[in-house]
Amino acid sequence: MINSRVNVGCGANPTPGYDNFDNSFSVWLANHPFLSAALSQGISKQQREFIVLAKNKQIRWANATKKIPLPGRRVQVLYSSHMLEHLDPHEASLFLAEARRILVPGGVLRLVVPDFAQQIAQYNKEQDADEFLRYTNLTLPKPRGLVEKLKLMIVGMRHHLWAYDANSMIRLLSAAGFQNACILQPGETTISDPGQLNLYERAEWSLFAEATNP
Repeated sequence: MINSRVNVGCGANPTPGYDNFDNSFSVWLANHPFLSAALSQGISKQQREFIVLAKNKQIRWANATKKIPLPGRRVQVLYSSHMLEHLDPHEASLFLAEARRILVPGGVLRLVVPDFAQQIAQYNKEQDADEFLRYTNLTLPKPRGLVEKLKLMIVGMRHHLWAYDANSMIRLLSAAGFQNACILQPGETTISDPGQLNLYERAEWSLFAEATNP
């Protein structure tokens, strides 16, 4: 059986008709109901709502740099939006290797990331370093207090660990062994049947890239 469409790193926005995966602690708890119930008083209202959503939408937990829980060569479309920038370069290479493992030959990988060139242009326009750092999310304040430090230990860092422009994205995909890497405009796709995939997600400040598995 072919899992024809997969969304990796879907967060709270799973794609209908796709197998949706995320590595958030809330999704992990949604897949462990007894532990989720035991910790219900110690987590935020937002996390509890995300747990309910993950259960209802059947979002599955996966660490995409280690293993996406699908057999090899079963996926025709792998979509990942605003996830890659949360990985360092080594982790990004591991994720792309895993993407190649599960994609069928000719399968399409579609990645959406913040467009660093747009962010630089915004900085050059406003000349505001504080706003630039907030906008790029390349760093976050250090955790204060025991609760924040414990959350960091459990959830891990959530800021961006890398940034991409069109040239670096094409270079990354080509180095990972993908073919026909290209940058697309919002709404464009080489996917023959994208289903209900949002082709305009965060379009105002995103970079859209696609490539095919050999």
